[in-house]
Amino acid sequence: MNSPVLSGGDPALLRRLNTEAVLGVLRNAEPMTLTRIGQAASLSRQTVDAVIAELTEGGWIEEVAPERSIGRPARRYRFRAEAGHVLGLDIGVTGVRLVLADLDGSVIASDRTRIPEGLGGGARLEAVRSGAEGFLARHPGIRPRSLCLGIPGIIDSGGTVRLSTPLPEWNGLDLVGAASTWFDCPAHAENDANLAALAEHWRGAARHADDFIHVIAGHRTGVGMMLGGRLHRGRGGAAGEIGALALLGWEGPSMNDIREAEDSARLFSDAQAGDSDAAGKVDRFARTVAQGVAAMVLTVNPDLVVIGGGLSRAGEAVVGPIRSHLEQLCLDPPQVDASALGVEAVALGAARMALDHLNDALFGAHVGAAAPSAGPQSRRGVTA
Repeated sequence: MNSPVLSGGDPALLRRLNTEAVLGVLRNAEPMTLTRIGQAASLSRQTVDAVIAELTEGGWIEEVAPERSIGRPARRYRFRAEAGHVLGLDIGVTGVRLVLADLDGSVIASDRTRIPEGLGGGARLEAVRSGAEGFLARHPGIRPRSLCLGIPGIIDSGGTVRLSTPLPEWNGLDLVGAASTWFDCPAHAENDANLAALAEHWRGAARHADDFIHVIAGHRTGVGMMLGGRLHRGRGGAAGEIGALALLGWEGPSMNDIREAEDSARLFSDAQAGDSDAAGKVDRFARTVAQGVAAMVLTVNPDLVVIGGGLSRAGEAVVGPIRSHLEQLCLDPPQVDASALGVEAVALGAARMALDHLNDALFGAHVGAAAPSAGPQSRRGVTA
């Protein structure tokens, strides 16, 4: 059999693969010597030396001060997570949650800004941009290299809002195209429940589950899911929109009893304490949620269902009744847990998706990624 012939593009590919290997070793690790890096990356000392020189020149890694030792200490290097940042935004009807993270995914800052009610599409978009700009202004010298916006709606693969019932003024909006002009960096957009699922898989209740369903339970109800460790978006980004099936009643009175309660936390605690009226409302809510989730569970047979959103703060008081109904409705009931991230999940998932895309653009698709995602593509290239 003839050996493959190297083409002109092979050296560039090898450099990229070697760079990925070195960065894969240094990301989220203590400073390491050239020898240890080479051993961990299965690369020769000469190759590692060349990659280190290139990455140092680009500002992605740096040599650290030597440890105290006898004789000449070996040089050690670390990845500079502070060399870049990503911005995640969770856009709702009345406000925006923002998360700023470094290249290791460590959260640098988070905040929430209000959005006035009754704004038109353009005015709402400007309010989001202004809120993000003000947030970044409180962190001088930091400009994101990538950002991602999460909204309650269906986003197509090009970043256009196909349908958003809570934000109808954005239906048809090229959200990615608009947001990519804000901070001279690529923009991405995704359904909020999908981003919450991504965050839970990254550092929440679903860290050890590759097949799970995430339910946002709050002022609205939405579902995102990961199958095989990847977001499942469906053909047009509408996977998980089971609430659109009116007969399930996800927009009916059983849900509104909880959503419109002056103090939902008190209602759940009263139900646990034996208040029959509160218990009846909680049970009807749980049964309604479980009926929709059960249809998905029976279809994909996941390991786990995570209950997130604002109501997840009630913990077992909301999770327990939903679990009980799922056990009655499903042939193989999954584990049911409350979100570990709560209302921060969507913004954190947006930061994770922005970081995954940035990793791909800068270093290669597999460097530092928590889990492959399948979000819409950006409209602009990375500015290094």
